[in-house]
Amino acid sequence: MKECILMIGANGQIGSELAAALRLKFGNENVITSDIREPKEIASGEIFETLNVLDKEAIRALIQKYKPTQIYLLAAMLSATGEKYPMKAWDLNMNGLLNVLDLAVEFGIKKIFWPSSIAVFGPHSPKEQTPQYCVMDPNSIYGISKLAGERLCEYYHEKYGLDIRSVRYPGIISWRTEPGGGTTDYAVHIFFEAIRQGKYTSFLSENTELPMLYMDDAVRGTIELMDADPSKLSIRSSYNLAGISFTPKEIAEEIKKILPNFEISYSENDPRQSIADSWPKSIDDSEARNDWGWAPTFDLTGMTKDMLDNLKIKLN
Repeated sequence: MKECILMIGANGQIGSELAAALRLKFGNENVITSDIREPKEIASGEIFETLNVLDKEAIRALIQKYKPTQIYLLAAMLSATGEKYPMKAWDLNMNGLLNVLDLAVEFGIKKIFWPSSIAVFGPHSPKEQTPQYCVMDPNSIYGISKLAGERLCEYYHEKYGLDIRSVRYPGIISWRTEPGGGTTDYAVHIFFEAIRQGKYTSFLSENTELPMLYMDDAVRGTIELMDADPSKLSIRSSYNLAGISFTPKEIAEEIKKILPNFEISYSENDPRQSIADSWPKSIDDSEARNDWGWAPTFDLTGMTKDMLDNLKIKLN
């Protein structure tokens, strides 16, 4: 059976690159992207529809129009932005998900992808090699909504047999899109500013260690999960996913190996610091490795070189 994919929230950091990979895999005519605003550019042959994920009838109309076999729901308000607008974040993150889950059951959609986040962990979660199952007491509205979303996903799988698949993304690093309001976004911004200014002021302290993942690995891992045999998947809430853990100081030192004059400084009392302090330093993703063969390919050195090589071309 031919696959047809509807992606909701396709203009963001992950969506824009995941959509490109899905178009390569399934063809432009079989990948419909949507977002609340049009993207800056739409290439010839690409299909885009303006859509508000909170408008359930508009989603219904798109499902009836294109008859997708898979839906990727990426529309969300991220951690730092969510703290400024907590009720808007809750509404978007929760009711958007419920709209898609309900319609997926109604129309018999074959597969759903919805991303969770390491933001589901909190101050009392283990910080080192955070396991799949542990205390989860998120203290950001983003993390609270993602944890509630995980429970909904598992509920819809158990109650309605919905084939929904999810990963808890760590910080995602990419050279293709500018940072978009997340606590881990310093690790993207630092590369842009290293090329533009030769210096960067980090909003996180120098020894704040957080788990990160290079975009190439994130996209590949997501598609591998969606391609996996459903009988092999033991987790229907969301899989831990890990790549590289590092601090602002460590990433700055890696940049200096390529750009010796790069300088880093640190701001104080940024509200994102308290969010980062509640999150894991490293992630145990053994369930993803065991169930569907997940393994990252980029380390800090390889990622830094690839980021700077591409940004030199992009920004010059």
